[in-house]
Amino acid sequence: MLLSLLVKNLALIEEAEVEFKDGLNILTGETGAGKSIIIGSVNAALGGKVSKEMIRSGKEQAYIELVFSIDNDYQKKQLELLDITLDDSQLIISRKITKTRSVSKVNGETVTAAFLKKIAEIVIDIHGQHEHQSLLNKHKHLQILDEFAKEELDKPKKKMSQLYEQYVNITNELENMDSDKNSRDRELSFLQYELQEITDAELEAGEDIKLELSYKRMLNSQKINDTIGVISNMLAESDSVCAAQLIGSSVRELSAIVAYDEELTSLNEQLLSIESLLNDFNMELSSYIQDLEFDEEDFHIVTERLDIINHLKSKYGNTISDILKAADEKSSRCKQLIDYEENLQRKKEELDQCVSQMTKTALSITKIRKKHGAKLAKEIKNTLLDMNFADVQFDMVFNQKKTFSALGIDDAEFLISTNPGEEMLPLGKVASGGELSRIMLAIKTVLANKDFVETMIFDEIDVGISGRTAQKISEKLGMLSKNKQIICITHLPQIAAMSDCHFVIEKKVENNGTSTILKELSEDNIYMELARLLGGAKITDAVLENAREMRELAKTAKI
Repeated sequence: MLLSLLVKNLALIEEAEVEFKDGLNILTGETGAGKSIIIGSVNAALGGKVSKEMIRSGKEQAYIELVFSIDNDYQKKQLELLDITLDDSQLIISRKITKTRSVSKVNGETVTAAFLKKIAEIVIDIHGQHEHQSLLNKHKHLQILDEFAKEELDKPKKKMSQLYEQYVNITNELENMDSDKNSRDRELSFLQYELQEITDAELEAGEDIKLELSYKRMLNSQKINDTIGVISNMLAESDSVCAAQLIGSSVRELSAIVAYDEELTSLNEQLLSIESLLNDFNMELSSYIQDLEFDEEDFHIVTERLDIINHLKSKYGNTISDILKAADEKSSRCKQLIDYEENLQRKKEELDQCVSQMTKTALSITKIRKKHGAKLAKEIKNTLLDMNFADVQFDMVFNQKKTFSALGIDDAEFLISTNPGEEMLPLGKVASGGELSRIMLAIKTVLANKDFVETMIFDEIDVGISGRTAQKISEKLGMLSKNKQIICITHLPQIAAMSDCHFVIEKKVENNGTSTILKELSEDNIYMELARLLGGAKITDAVLENAREMRELAKTAKI
């Protein structure tokens, strides 16, 4: 259930905090006091769109916080699937709105608006002022039925969704395959040309790297040759004194005196090692010089080979590995084109099999829907009779669509007749705004036992009704609140009298500023608020007594 709502600097609200209770929570107030802001705040906290203009004038940011207590095991499981960890069974949702952006958090973790909407579906059901208009769209009717029958429909609907996805994929593949023969022949010819081009190159993995090193060495062979010659002269092959000669002389001189002082032994060994290393280096350098001969023909071969490889890279990939991968893909496509008729037939068989399974699954869904549709219509009718719909007839009709969808092949619609002798027609052709509002309440009442959501919000569910009908709706809300937490904004005393907890919303003007405040009423103040709803600005003793009587009757009705 929703434990509390905190709103700061949103529209006319400077700061308001309300702690909701179990049962029926009623919110009343004068027109323009800001009742809609309260529901708007809840919607905004749960990821709804909110304009930056909603930030209170003179303030930099607005803040909304909802605190839920999650005691239902099913709800806990659904939240766990969203990786939400509850702290002492509490779910805290907050949203900070600035002029440039907004930040939403769930138990301290930043989340997206789309993620918030998933959470909202689990913890709360909000019926806004205009939601009943959705009943004019028959797609909503099928959605309501599926919610009513979800326990039995869950598995077949999941299977249908998977089959439909498979159906779409196969259909798309067939469309891609369904090109004319000339196009296929042209594509095949071009692919074979490209494959031959790659095959003729006889590429080897890593070959380009080796060739580039050889090309670089050959291209700079003159500079290498000149530098190596200088080094050779300096170390060993100079007519004048060179490093090898100097080191050799040093070895001989040091060896002649090493016998006179043992400490010279280490120095002598180091000098001998240097001489040995220099001799080895000179031998390798001499061998390198012999192999360094520049061959114009070899350079031409390497250059030509690199040109071939780089040309292929420009067409098929940045590396030899990419080129060879492209060749495999082209080879596979060639096989598809060559085996086109065989592949086409196989895909058609797959499609036929998929359609057969879809048809079977869709018909089983239809059977379940029709069975539960009759039950749903009967329960809605009985609930409407309880809400002062005299002689109402209510039913659900089914038609079969020409094409499949992920939901099956059903086209379902509610029909209603509100007067004796009138034929049953679609809701949109019969029901007024007030009637639609009551029908939606009836539907939500029927679905309440099927729904795991514990908190329901109704914003002016009483639009367009009065008198006996208002009394009937108040009784229905009272009954609904025995198993659900109901938060209801109303202007009718009959509904307000049924409250377990009553809040009043007022507009306050001070210091040249206007703000909306919200406060919980004591029992005595509830009588006064009911009297205001009954009698308007002037509250007489008779009106006050009427309010007390209405409150007492409501308490009796809830027992």
